[in-house]
Amino acid sequence: MRGLRKPTPPYVVPGPAGTAVRTRLRLSSSDATVLAEVGVLLGSLASRDLSARCRQGPDSDAASWAARKRELSGASSARWAGSITKSTNDQWALARRGQAAELAWLRREITRLQARLARPVGAKADRRHGLVRGCATRSEWHAKSRRLHALEVRVASLERDWTAGRVHVVRGGKRLAHQRHHLKEVALSHEAWRERWRAARAFLAADGETGKRYGNETIRVSDAGQLSIRLPAALSHLSNAPHGRYVLEAKVVFAHRHAEWQDRVAANRAVAYRIHFDARRGRWYLTASWQRLAVPVLPTAVAVAGGLVALDMNDDHLAAWRLDAHGNPVGEPKRFSYDLSGSASHRDAQIRHALTRLLHHARRTGVRAVAIEDLDFTDSRTRESFGRNTSFRRVVSRFPTARLRARLVSMAAEQGITVVAVDPAYTSRWGARHWQRPLTTPTRRTTRHDAAAVAIGRRALGHPIRRRTAPPPHDRRDRAGHRTVQAEPDARGREGPRPRAAGPRTRSVSPGRGEKAGDQRVQHHSGHAAEHASWWREPPPLGPQEYG
Repeated sequence: MRGLRKPTPPYVVPGPAGTAVRTRLRLSSSDATVLAEVGVLLGSLASRDLSARCRQGPDSDAASWAARKRELSGASSARWAGSITKSTNDQWALARRGQAAELAWLRREITRLQARLARPVGAKADRRHGLVRGCATRSEWHAKSRRLHALEVRVASLERDWTAGRVHVVRGGKRLAHQRHHLKEVALSHEAWRERWRAARAFLAADGETGKRYGNETIRVSDAGQLSIRLPAALSHLSNAPHGRYVLEAKVVFAHRHAEWQDRVAANRAVAYRIHFDARRGRWYLTASWQRLAVPVLPTAVAVAGGLVALDMNDDHLAAWRLDAHGNPVGEPKRFSYDLSGSASHRDAQIRHALTRLLHHARRTGVRAVAIEDLDFTDSRTRESFGRNTSFRRVVSRFPTARLRARLVSMAAEQGITVVAVDPAYTSRWGARHWQRPLTTPTRRTTRHDAAAVAIGRRALGHPIRRRTAPPPHDRRDRAGHRTVQAEPDARGREGPRPRAAGPRTRSVSPGRGEKAGDQRVQHHSGHAAEHASWWREPPPLGPQEYG
């Protein structure tokens, strides 16, 4: 146990703060033309505002924000200008956070490389003294030294940008901008790329406002599904309704959360909308989003009072096992498989399908909590952590820890299930050591992942992972030692009898008998009164020679 870190206590993961639903808009050609013109005009204004915001750097304040908004209001409207400037500020702040994260990652990489290069070639790692392994060969040492120099150049450039407050943002996406120069490799024509570029840079988003009609004054959707937008001043001649509005012929129907959305619209509560065009499919979509009421977080003891389903996340499946409130596995282990190969949308669909089956299993078993590991592979996604083990490094890099956890929290909230996160320290190792073999039967083969799920669930319930061991031999206590699983070596009273339950323990023992059956005060054990008491010993009897 020397050198092991102490796991942090489990905690209940807060539920989602907002929600979003999307539906397809089946537009006519005239409606699509109007939306395209509005999106291109507002997109050009958003690009101009982003350029102005990047020039201001970190010195931007409320006065400069108001000045940018007044400048955009003349060409659009006050509400469109507010949505554009808010989106610009969020985009600049996101780029700034990404810059800080990249800078921290580069510094960690440099520190690791310097530690490896300082070790002799072929040196092994020494965890006791905190020494990392050295390079395997001289050629590897040379390659690592070149990589160290390249990272130092990147850090120097990034530090200059950070000090100057300069960020690099591409409206429409850096990947799509890079494809412009490699159309043959991505099998795109110039016209197809131009259409995607125009759709990605268009802007048709408006924040909601409570108290306004249907919760949004700029992009309005009535409770009957009628969609209308407020046209910018430069395109007011395209309006077909009073007050410079354009009413679309398409009807909006949300297949998911329709009742919740309709309640908000009927009460004039804020709902934000975003209209975008998917150039690959040639379809228009409408996304509605709103904030949810903050749900109080339950204490961990209350959340797991009725047991839980423990979950061990792996590269190709989720290993789950139900545990009762006492930490005992109930029933058979479950496995929910998925495939993380392919595109990002395919991986996301696989994860959602596996989580859906998991939550359905939790509902059938009657538990109201799911325990997962609080994993974060951000620091581990580096070639220096695993060396030449490229296959394992690829597995760690593609494993969607953050997305899987976010999906589970949002989907479990809809089912009324609480998510409990635990420290992942030693769960796989201790689970395989203490639970894999005892849970294996002639008809059931318990895997290491199943045992890890049991360890995760016991940690979430507040129980130790290790199982209860048998008592030592009563005649060789000094040789066998104490039950260190039950109590720490320095716990006072650990040798004492267990608390006796009310009533007879067996049919042959009457109530009230056996209270002092385990009293060991007569023995010289540490922590008992017998060791510290003053003993008086009677003198031996007199011998015959002493009687005279």
